[in-house]
Amino acid sequence: MKSKNKAVAIFKGSQIRRHWDEDKELWYFAIVDVVAVLTNSTNPKIYWRVLKKRLIDEGSNETVTKCNGLKMIASDGKMRLTDTADTETMLRLIQSIPSPNAEPFKLWLAQVGYERLEETADPELAITRALKTYLQKGYSQDWINQRLKSIEIRKALTDEWEKRGAKEGLECAILTDEITKAWTGMTTKEYKRLKNLKKENLRDNMTNLELVLNMLAETATTEISDRREPKNLEENKIVAHEGGSVAGNARQELETKTGKPVITSKNAKMLHKDNTKKSIQIVVQSQ
Repeated sequence: MKSKNKAVAIFKGSQIRRHWDEDKELWYFAIVDVVAVLTNSTNPKIYWRVLKKRLIDEGSNETVTKCNGLKMIASDGKMRLTDTADTETMLRLIQSIPSPNAEPFKLWLAQVGYERLEETADPELAITRALKTYLQKGYSQDWINQRLKSIEIRKALTDEWEKRGAKEGLECAILTDEITKAWTGMTTKEYKRLKNLKKENLRDNMTNLELVLNMLAETATTEISDRREPKNLEENKIVAHEGGSVAGNARQELETKTGKPVITSKNAKMLHKDNTKKSIQIVVQSQ
């Protein structure tokens, strides 16, 4: 199944890994993630292994054979082969799992599939949904505008890397790390540690200024790569470093002129608190 659309969906606070197959126009969901949500099992992998054997013994071979192996990001950050199922097959599997969450999960599956088909026909819907999600989380309108632009810029960069032979997953992570080091002076892991993040998205925890410089770094990398046409990972790393350095030089010049560091330890929660305080101050002053 060829597609670059790998994502995570949320059901009642739990993450469900998924993959969109553009050719078949189907979502494929990580079965162990669904099992974990429905059963609260401490080891969903074992539960799925036992269930799979039971289904085969009962003659439901067709359901099991429709479960495809796909590489998805595991908890250790590496791409690992994971059993997945499309919506139809997943609904059949759910019938074999006794759970009070079964019915609401069926409705959730149907809604997820419907929304993605809508977004395929009209991509603007995906942007609108992202906008609403960020607003609900308390982000400012200015920040959201920057963040949505950063998604577009990131997509252009990953498309360029794919064109230059960089493999999705590990190699793209290596190149991203190269860009981050060049403009921040830190690895991506160190940057996340500074902001006290674990699995959270780093860009969702950047200030407006951090986002702008990160966009500059990625845009510069895309432009240099398009001109240089790197042939392998090592050449891509050189280009990534050069692109990141463009933003790194801008950061250093700005810090010299303002006397303030650009990179901050503030994460999204802290930034939202600051925005709330500013809003209260503005209201008080206007009264």
